[in-house]
Amino acid sequence: MAEGSVGGETLLFLTDEQLRKGIEAMFFAYRGFTADPDRILERMDYGRAHHRALHFIHRSPGTTVNNLLSILGVTKQSLNRVLRSLIDDGLVESRVGRKDRRERHLFLTEKGAELERELSDAQRARMRAAYRAAGPAAVQGFRTVLEAMMDPEMRRHYQSMKESGS
Repeated sequence: MAEGSVGGETLLFLTDEQLRKGIEAMFFAYRGFTADPDRILERMDYGRAHHRALHFIHRSPGTTVNNLLSILGVTKQSLNRVLRSLIDDGLVESRVGRKDRRERHLFLTEKGAELERELSDAQRARMRAAYRAAGPAAVQGFRTVLEAMMDPEMRRHYQSMKESGS
């Protein structure tokens, strides 16, 4: 990678080949990152949408259906299908809003929290091993790259979750 400095800024010039390798590395890394949870979800006849819903309900207990729609970027029909199965199976509880009775606030049940923990533990183990192998500078660089790739709306959601520390 050729680097140059212009006006105090460091420029990074990447060839199409280097970018292609990065894209392919993302594809394969994502497959690895989702493989362990996929095996767990398969036993229950669930998919990645169920995992994402469980993850973000865990991260923000009491989140509304509308907030979850915004974070996940799925259709209301798709999310309702996922939530219906999670509620019917006793993993998620939906409570009517106190201020606005039209709102539905979502919480994990004990059973839902156990599944979320099992899924997250599998991903944390993989992430921890990769971070240890790469080292602290690479971890920070990776996080910077991921944040730079986020659309502005998603970056706002990410920043608010990061700042809440929950």
